[in-house]
Amino acid sequence: MAYDSLGAGGGGARNVLGGVLESCSDAPLTGFYRDGCCHTGPEDLGRHVVCAVMTAAFLTFSRAMGNDLQTPRPEFAFPGLGPGDRWCLCADRWREADEAGCAPPVVLAATHQNALARIDRDRLLALAVDPPKRA
Repeated sequence: MAYDSLGAGGGGARNVLGGVLESCSDAPLTGFYRDGCCHTGPEDLGRHVVCAVMTAAFLTFSRAMGNDLQTPRPEFAFPGLGPGDRWCLCADRWREADEAGCAPPVVLAATHQNALARIDRDRLLALAVDPPKRA
């Protein structure tokens, strides 16, 4: 699997549609590198590449799986997430949630192309908040 390897602010990353990777969220500030984008690199073992829009169902699922994304953790500058917030999720966690029937919607333009190594493109398209326009 090829990595973005550009890290924070890297300009060459591509999204799952083949375009330039767009920002996922600045409020709350997301991304493995906390730069607002779902960039990845060799040190990102979780592959935080899926820009997802949080839902109550997903947040409950994630907590049940041992990853509480709702509770603020000031010591890590983490505000806690609520429904409607955008966040760079691990590709495997998104896929697990999809298999459990509670995957959150995705922002394709802000989802790194490396997500396709773990998630079927058609599943991402089916749950996209920004489906590609037809010609």
